[in-house]
Amino acid sequence: MRAEPIAIPSEPECRRLIADMGMLEHIVAHSQQVCRVALLLASRLELPRRDRELIRAAALLHDITKTRSFRTGEDHAETGECLIRELGYPEVAAVVGQHVRLRRTGRPSAVPAAAEVVNYADKRVLHDRIVPLAERMGYILARYGATPERKRWIMGLRERSEKLEARLFSRLPFAPADVSRLLAEGPHPEVPTPARPR
Repeated sequence: MRAEPIAIPSEPECRRLIADMGMLEHIVAHSQQVCRVALLLASRLELPRRDRELIRAAALLHDITKTRSFRTGEDHAETGECLIRELGYPEVAAVVGQHVRLRRTGRPSAVPAAAEVVNYADKRVLHDRIVPLAERMGYILARYGATPERKRWIMGLRERSEKLEARLFSRLPFAPADVSRLLAEGPHPEVPTPARPR
């Protein structure tokens, strides 16, 4: 049985949406780097082409409402999901909505691979640099752990992210520390080169 086609915006369409939303340049640079990490992992995990296209779009758009959230205080994962869904991309929206926290519905296999890959890639990129998971999670704790409740939540997120990293890399022929080197060695046909600063 063939899978139904899903609506996925092209890379130029994603870039237009990013421009239309007025995303800050450093958030665009972060999103581009998350996309590079996610596509490297998707390629090496040998995910189907459809999943890789979904990952590309979701990684580029995962912080689509983050710039606005600085002013509004909104949860950018939720509002990003809503915006992308309203634009007619429900599968992309579902991945965008899980880039901060994966939604489990029982067993681990219930989370689509695309959501896991984008979620993990986001946890490896601090601003526009690829860093170890511990460094990124330390930054998140320092930046967003203002209350004891938030600190506990972030520590739980760190534990879940470490488990996700172990699960993903158990299927890969390289270690988490090798991601930066592999991207630098390129070229990888599906992985975009980083944008040059203006």
